[in-house]
Amino acid sequence: MTKESRTAVGFEEGRTGGAKWFNDLTRSRFAGPVTPHHRVLSRSVSPETLAVHAGTYEDPVTGAVGTPVFQTSTFLLDEASYAAFSDGTSRDVPIYTRYGNPSQWSVQEKIAALEGSRSALVTSSGMSAIASTVYALTNAGSHIISAYDAYGGTYNLLREDMPSAGREVTFVDPTDLDAIEAAVRPETQLLFFETLTNPLLKAPSIRRIARIAKEANALLVVDNTFLSPVNMRPLDLGADVVVHSATKYLGGHSDLTAGAVVGRRKFLDRIWAQALRFGGTLEPLTAFLLERGLKTLPLRMRAQNENAREIARYLAGHPEIVAVHHPEIGGDRYADLERADYAGYGGMVSFEVRGGDAAALAFMKKLSIPYVATSLGGVESLVSMPSNTSHSSLTARQRAQIGINPGLVRFSVGIENARDLIRDLDNALGTPDEAAPDKNVPGEAVSQENVPDEKDMR
Repeated sequence: MTKESRTAVGFEEGRTGGAKWFNDLTRSRFAGPVTPHHRVLSRSVSPETLAVHAGTYEDPVTGAVGTPVFQTSTFLLDEASYAAFSDGTSRDVPIYTRYGNPSQWSVQEKIAALEGSRSALVTSSGMSAIASTVYALTNAGSHIISAYDAYGGTYNLLREDMPSAGREVTFVDPTDLDAIEAAVRPETQLLFFETLTNPLLKAPSIRRIARIAKEANALLVVDNTFLSPVNMRPLDLGADVVVHSATKYLGGHSDLTAGAVVGRRKFLDRIWAQALRFGGTLEPLTAFLLERGLKTLPLRMRAQNENAREIARYLAGHPEIVAVHHPEIGGDRYADLERADYAGYGGMVSFEVRGGDAAALAFMKKLSIPYVATSLGGVESLVSMPSNTSHSSLTARQRAQIGINPGLVRFSVGIENARDLIRDLDNALGTPDEAAPDKNVPGEAVSQENVPDEKDMR
């Protein structure tokens, strides 16, 4: 932490009145952190190129074209290390892996480049990233505004931990701009919203919420997990900080757990210091896996965007589906959607099966391609029911108030062939007109013999 940051830690103890205290952080900061061997590309390069090349550590000894795994807990101390301790710049020098590691810096630079920012931080999980950010950007006596249907971990952090830490929280409908504006107080320091909500895929206007935050002299933090920087870059729309559960689309292969925070360096330095105190370090091997996964992010998102769009359209025309939640289908919920802000809507589709929870459970058991499992964003399709997983702690009445109706299924669409997935859905739902088994299935028909048997998929 810089000397200046140390003097700002209390940011005038007890002071409220929005985020004015950040104006006192005036030290010129580097981008990164990176070493001279990390590849730093212009942010004007396409996402596909940034995903492959940004942040790559070009090893001066071996000439390896891939980033090595710096599997070490500590580094040799030298004059640069001592100067970093003295000057408060230890985030920029390899000293100890909890402070920073070249493996972490590679993936951080790649994520920052994709989000169009100068700095990023990776942590051990999405919740580590969220908790570090919320604690770092608020203080006792402050006020936070968020959504009552935010991700369960975020909601529990804000509802259970913030009051005991001296922060008050107001929960609103994220698409109700009037309610957000009405919730603002003189002591509001932070607004925390998601680009798409879980599991109903509400799409708040990040651009308009950013204006509300700016007028309130508060900071806007946006969880971009569901869209990824390929589909939306919230910093371009006025957000101050972006967080991710990198476990999902950024990693993309359901084989790691990580979090990420992106934004201006003066915010990230403070969040980094908070993450140090929480101990949410991303270990080097996971950083390597995350960087490797990110190289294909634009390609994977393109496939998942298209697959989810096809599946949403198919489900919207099926008689056994009561409702479909996806921006592509439209409806009143998306009437004011600023579609120019989206390059796509991700791989998530939620829908309600006729007959309620029992019918939805029976439907999922009949699927042969998607796995019945929690999480999302991987190359494989996953299905789950919020009522018995992410929102099982709520009463039926509470779920109804949020809009989680009986029979709701959340489908994380992977990169498989869309025709295969749709035929599998059709078989599991049952086709009323057995004489037309390809009804609502777009594109070339796929013979049943080419659909893998369930025992081969599990």
